[in-house]
Amino acid sequence: MELNSVLRDARARSNLSLREVERRTGISNGYVSLIESGQVRQPSPRYLHALADLYGVSYGLLMELAGHVAPAPPANRSVEVVDNFGDLSEVEREQVRAFASFLRASRSADGSNRSQP
Repeated sequence: MELNSVLRDARARSNLSLREVERRTGISNGYVSLIESGQVRQPSPRYLHALADLYGVSYGLLMELAGHVAPAPPANRSVEVVDNFGDLSEVEREQVRAFASFLRASRSADGSNRSQP
């Protein structure tokens, strides 16, 4: 998995043109094109944040793929693992969260601390 392909695929899933990305984020369409083609491998965290918000993808993942130190999760909040779920609707994401809670509760109920293979 590489930053350029993740961003290119996310933009395609969002059905956005380069010009529309520029209009919504303020990042020039030429620069977005350079990122998507792999010519820019480490865009600034500010740009990655704007693209993550627009595409609905994990900012931490984009940071990691760009070679930046990913931000630590905030204290006292549950950590949500996002593995390419950017294409899910908010309702679908909530269903995934509910299923994960169900699995955790089931694990606690039977006394095991780990899921079985």
